[in-house]
Amino acid sequence: MKLVQGTRSPWGLCVAALMAGAWAMPAAAADLGGNCCADLEERVAELEATTARKGNRKVSLTISGWVNENVLWWDDGTERNTYVGTNPVEQSRFRFVGEAKINADWSAGYLLEIGVWGGNGSKFDQFSPDGATGANSLVVRKSSWFVKSKTFGKLSVGQDSTATYHLLDDADASMTRNFYDAEGPPDYLQTFYLRDKAGNKIGSGNGLKWGDALRGFNNSTPGDDGRRNVVRYESPTFAGFSVATAWGEDDIWDAAVIYKGEAGDFNYNARAGYGQSTDGFSTPCHGSSTSPDNALNCEWWGVSAFLQHAPTGLFVYGGYGKQHDGSNNPGIDASIVEKDSTTWFVQGGIEKKWIPLGKTNIFGMYRKDDAGTNPGKTLDSNIDFWAVGAAQNIEAAEATLYLVYQHADGDVTTPGVLAPPQTHDLSAMQQVIGGMKINF
Repeated sequence: MKLVQGTRSPWGLCVAALMAGAWAMPAAAADLGGNCCADLEERVAELEATTARKGNRKVSLTISGWVNENVLWWDDGTERNTYVGTNPVEQSRFRFVGEAKINADWSAGYLLEIGVWGGNGSKFDQFSPDGATGANSLVVRKSSWFVKSKTFGKLSVGQDSTATYHLLDDADASMTRNFYDAEGPPDYLQTFYLRDKAGNKIGSGNGLKWGDALRGFNNSTPGDDGRRNVVRYESPTFAGFSVATAWGEDDIWDAAVIYKGEAGDFNYNARAGYGQSTDGFSTPCHGSSTSPDNALNCEWWGVSAFLQHAPTGLFVYGGYGKQHDGSNNPGIDASIVEKDSTTWFVQGGIEKKWIPLGKTNIFGMYRKDDAGTNPGKTLDSNIDFWAVGAAQNIEAAEATLYLVYQHADGDVTTPGVLAPPQTHDLSAMQQVIGGMKINF
């Protein structure tokens, strides 16, 4: 090939470089073992084998979740200890969400969410850091399919949230939702044994636990429902309002109204809901899960609200929930001496970005429970919780560090067998919880 003398354009230089590369190719190929393409194919196959991929090209797949582990120190007035485990308020989990567009308005998909317990923080007691059951286990939290329309809303079928699931919790728009929401106070001491002021266990047999004295079939919080096998409908949002309703099991149904908005310097949201159940197995309202089918007649309702002043970060969050336990069976109904259980709470604090890491949250909370009858265990209870805490968000790591001090005390009345009912003043339970929730 004849080279044109005096050519110094960029194109000429590029052509010369390509020609030089082509002449050098045999030597490079020889260095790679004689077959560069085979080596490349081998590397691609290796990457494919270690990469998460979906089963088809029509349904998108999103994998997300978080790990939330904490250290819990406790003191019941007689004993004290420190445990390490999975946070019971926002359990570690991973979820798969798939969705496919049908047209510009409609889509269909699925949700599969698996909870992960290391040390089961919901089962801690004075004698075991893992509780009797549940450590090192997986649980199916949600498994449902859905059809969604921008115009008409979303319909889900399967194990999923009812309309009043976290009715009191999800109004919280601050970081405390990650570790100390409305259900937080009882979550951390649910299976610890009750002690009186003298340090004795309360109740017959192995003794009563804090969860026996508190009522509410979902994490001992009247007004909240849980995850059930339901058909659920969620409306689109109109002027800040949306509604949700669900029906399932045998039988439960509920409905909720949700509002989110802002006015001037204030952000706010609120929720209100109501539900009924005749299913003693999925919603054991009065503590028994073996009642005859349709014997129960349980109802609940609640309201919650959150308000924050954006410039200062000051916020207030509160709510009220009530559960009424009744039965169509006269024998069961007569044993429920106090049929109403209530809770109310208020939380206040400040959440603002003062340092480059992310927002800082400082808060205090008070919760009051007037619990009804748990047949065979308690006649009524009065429990007071108060707590102070702080949290620091780390934006670069999608993580939240938190630290909480919680104090719980009150009194509980137990039924008498050969003696009159007896009221016991409880020895206070003190707890310090510190941990981190990191999202992925």
